Amino acid sequence: MAQQHSPVAARAVSITEVARRAGVAVGTVSNVLNHPERVAPAKREMVLKIIREVGFVRNDAARQLRAGQSRTIGQIVLDAGNPFFMDVARGAEDEAMKRGNLVLLGNSGHDAAREARHIDSFEQQRVLGLLISPVDANLDRLDALRNRGVVPILVDRKEDPEKYSSVAVDDVAGGYLAARHLIDQGRRRLAYVSGPVGIHQVADRLAGAQAAVAEFPGVTLEVLERDALTVIQGRAAGEHLVERGRAQMPDGIFCANDLLALGVLQALTMLRTIRVPEDVALVGYDDIDFASSAVVPLTSVRQPTELLGRTAVELLCEEVDTPGAHRQVVFKPELVVRGSSVAQTPTH
Repeated sequence: MAQQHSPVAARAVSITEVARRAGVAVGTVSNVLNHPERVAPAKREMVLKIIREVGFVRNDAARQLRAGQSRTIGQIVLDAGNPFFMDVARGAEDEAMKRGNLVLLGNSGHDAAREARHIDSFEQQRVLGLLISPVDANLDRLDALRNRGVVPILVDRKEDPEKYSSVAVDDVAGGYLAARHLIDQGRRRLAYVSGPVGIHQVADRLAGAQAAVAEFPGVTLEVLERDALTVIQGRAAGEHLVERGRAQMPDGIFCANDLLALGVLQALTMLRTIRVPEDVALVGYDDIDFASSAVVPLTSVRQPTELLGRTAVELLCEEVDTPGAHRQVVFKPELVVRGSSVAQTPTH
């Protein structure tokens, strides 16, 4: 015999039906859900028992539309495969949950068209605001989004403080720290392994490295631009340097991020003919978890990744409460020195 299903279980249960089954007013059920302190404990437990029995699920989307404000925040990152952006997203999610909000994540993959689709989708879902690391310098879509009531917050990007709230790290200072550290270790032939220099973080880190090199006559800086900020592209850059031969090998390498640096490290150490850091000192950027556990622990410029995400949510909530009150937060990076740039002294 075919199993019989309850009509209540086969469809969405309304708050009216919960009230009917519990023998209370609809307002009482609403108070149990939203203001439980207003309902006597015995009646509250009885209503909750009915809710569990009939499988009632509150329609938050409809409720938020009626209230005129969503509890959902959209976030668009440049590369979901990069641990840096995932750490930022984790910080945003943690802060949002503390405030009773939910973060929905989208990955642009450095693709402006894909970013635009995410923006449209989040707007259709009536998000409270949008945390975004933009693909390019054109922010017209964000201007339009804000004009329609969705607050955009720029993450890992500085912009006009009269128009946007933003949170970022001083990448020029970070690039300077990295190059200056290599110079202080006696390195004179430096190379910067970068992603596309059109990415503003990549360009800022290069500018900082160039500023450090300019302070020391005789120090040179070669730029090796790669197509992407990935381990594979880093390995290709390292293999290119190895093929050039030891005579043309730089003695200090700064990479635009840790993924590139880990790829370079793989290429340099694969044949065991080049020693890191004795022959080539290496510095990365971001200080992702993999940096400290590499075969040669990686010196890196640390960014406060989770703090970036938490601060972005704080800025969003501030601007929702006080429209037009833009604020920019810029954190200072920190150099974390490990074995890839400084030879470890043997212990006895």
